[in-house]
Amino acid sequence: MKRVLLTYILLFITGLTTVYAQFNVGGREYDENGRDQYGNQMDPSMMPDNLDSTNVEVQGLPPTLYMWRIKNELGDRVMIPADTAYHHFQNVNLTEGLTGHYNYLANMGSPRMSRIFFERRYPEPTIFMEPFSSFFVRPTEFNFTNSNVPYTNLTYHKAGNKVNGEERFKSYFSVNANKKLAFGFNIDYLYGRGYYNNQGTSYFNAAVFGSYIGDRYQMQAIYSNNYLKTNENGGIADDRYITAPEEMSEGQREYESVNIPTKLNASGNRNHSFYVFMTQRYNLGFSKEIPQEENDTTPPKQEFVPVTSFIHTLQVERARHNFKSDDDVEDFFENTYIDPESPITRDSTIYIGVKNIIGISLLEGFNKYAKAGLTAFASHKLSKYSLMNMEGLRADEYKENEIYVGGELSKREGNVLHYHAIGEVGLAGTAIGQFNVKGDIDLNFPLWKDTVNLIARGEISNRMAPFYMRHYHSKHFCWDDDMAKEFRTHVEGELNIERWRTRLTVGVENIKNYTYFNQHALPDQKEGSLQVISACLKQDFKLGIFHLDNEVTWQESSDKEILPLPRLSLYHNFYLQFKLAKKVLSVQLGADMRYFTKYYAPAYMPATQQFHLQPEDDRVEIGGYPMVNVYANLHLKRTRFYVMMYHVNQGMGGSNYFFAPHYPMNPRLLKFGLSWNFYD
Repeated sequence: MKRVLLTYILLFITGLTTVYAQFNVGGREYDENGRDQYGNQMDPSMMPDNLDSTNVEVQGLPPTLYMWRIKNELGDRVMIPADTAYHHFQNVNLTEGLTGHYNYLANMGSPRMSRIFFERRYPEPTIFMEPFSSFFVRPTEFNFTNSNVPYTNLTYHKAGNKVNGEERFKSYFSVNANKKLAFGFNIDYLYGRGYYNNQGTSYFNAAVFGSYIGDRYQMQAIYSNNYLKTNENGGIADDRYITAPEEMSEGQREYESVNIPTKLNASGNRNHSFYVFMTQRYNLGFSKEIPQEENDTTPPKQEFVPVTSFIHTLQVERARHNFKSDDDVEDFFENTYIDPESPITRDSTIYIGVKNIIGISLLEGFNKYAKAGLTAFASHKLSKYSLMNMEGLRADEYKENEIYVGGELSKREGNVLHYHAIGEVGLAGTAIGQFNVKGDIDLNFPLWKDTVNLIARGEISNRMAPFYMRHYHSKHFCWDDDMAKEFRTHVEGELNIERWRTRLTVGVENIKNYTYFNQHALPDQKEGSLQVISACLKQDFKLGIFHLDNEVTWQESSDKEILPLPRLSLYHNFYLQFKLAKKVLSVQLGADMRYFTKYYAPAYMPATQQFHLQPEDDRVEIGGYPMVNVYANLHLKRTRFYVMMYHVNQGMGGSNYFFAPHYPMNPRLLKFGLSWNFYD
């Protein structure tokens, strides 16, 4: 792995020297983010038509860039802020999330599950990759960049020492060949040794991407390759090593984490996943003249107005999952189906998927009567799965075909009202009887000296359970059950008042045939319906240099035995924010706290990497423990830097600090990180 990392770093440096260029346009001064002294973003149209520096060298072009993500499989783009903000930078590498919403196994990058039910995603491409949402990036979560100069970001996070510490190195590079064509690559290497026995994580991702955004033709493409190696310890042998260390360590106040015995010591999972994603569209339309001032003698400019788009999206993915164990532990697994005489476990499965989407879109705004855009599309997906044969013969092969047709209606232009709706229904193969429809509408209106933003969202779906919840064969787990389709109805409303720093979200969901992993870590369904209701208030306060950010989430499940949720989840961040060194250095000094009420949180099964209901004979409550970090966060021109004392309150009160049953939080440790942007 070190050789691979060094190779990519060498390629990265070589690429920089190859594409290095300097450009210059005169006039107004811009900062490193492409903003002038008034905060205005540089217009992308100011970029020269040809950014090729082979024959032309221009000095001092103010850097400007814009970023976007792909909203859906139809290739719609959503602009996002450039990754240059330093607020919350100290939390970007925390596996528990920016504001601590996730249960996880303590070590950086380990499997996680959100305690906030409405944040849980549909598992793609497999249920084995979903627990790694802190590292594995889906195509709709990938950042594309267009910039007038080569853009590079290098980020490094570190904590602890060479024995049990953690490190993460990320690099992102993007360069434009001209105003329309951009390409680059991304590298992400994570290595967490772990503060508890046999808990190491070692992940590597390399991605290459490109985009062409022209008037008529548009294309965005990604190739992403992920290797994830996760050691599994099954949790600590006895929670009293944390909750009552004096009983376990001959009267000592604490028990060193690395010496706490764990249930497994020679087990681990390997996941290798790659995908190729490409979405493209061709626009038909006409050109019209842009009105000029009466005394303007320059020739009139032409503007292209798209009318119709032809869309094609392709996604190819492959995921391989392996679980290996040399542990000879009695009673850890309830069943053994393959080679019961041997303690050695070698589980494996492979998934391959190919999906194509074609569509035609009538675009919004090409004339005064076209108040909305309308799209029709069809998709086909072929999925192949390879499972272990219970007799030790050739692998069991499964194949599924899905054909859907769908439509999209949207209004994105204007300042007052926007709406978007998209839906699809299955026509053939395993898609028969399945459908999904979702939409949102937002209204913006003035209130005193502010603008109020109201958003309503809704979704209704009837879906078959993911394949690996219907079929899976391994040494200790085996199931084949087609299951009933899961029917969901979700409604949500959101209120935003920017000047008041207020955001309120309220939602409710009804689920029929809720699918989950039961007390035996096996897939199961609840008969009848289950309801979840949730409300989240984000309210920030500011008085001079003093800031207090608050997030309070309340949620309730109608069946706490099947779907346990903490009633309250809290995040509070108190900090001082000011500038030093002639207002060049921005500083945040503060402390933040995460807290959730006690509940019977899902346990974790290493052999399948899934969270499941706790066994009846081993139920424990976690929560009721505030976890506090103290930090200093700094931003100097193109550089962001933080120093944080993680879990600073360890030993200062209660000792029930678990983020998952039998998986205690990491002890107190010092973390720091550095992010540096280059614009040349």
